[in-house]
Amino acid sequence: MDTVTVSPKFQVVIPKQLRQSLNIHAGQKLKARIQGEHIELIPEQPMTTARGFLAGIDTEVNREEDRV
Repeated sequence: MDTVTVSPKFQVVIPKQLRQSLNIHAGQKLKARIQGEHIELIPEQPMTTARGFLAGIDTEVNREEDRV
């Protein structure tokens, strides 16, 4: 586990090994939330990464005959 220091401006540097393993780039946005006694930083993913994740899903909607 890596240790980081909070600067006087309340900034921290994410260690290089963690940045590389999560593919975090300079300028990328991270979501921050409190999880119990911890702070979680979650990388935001562009919407294009979700493209195709529902491939093959049945999109047919059964409707009543008077609603067709």
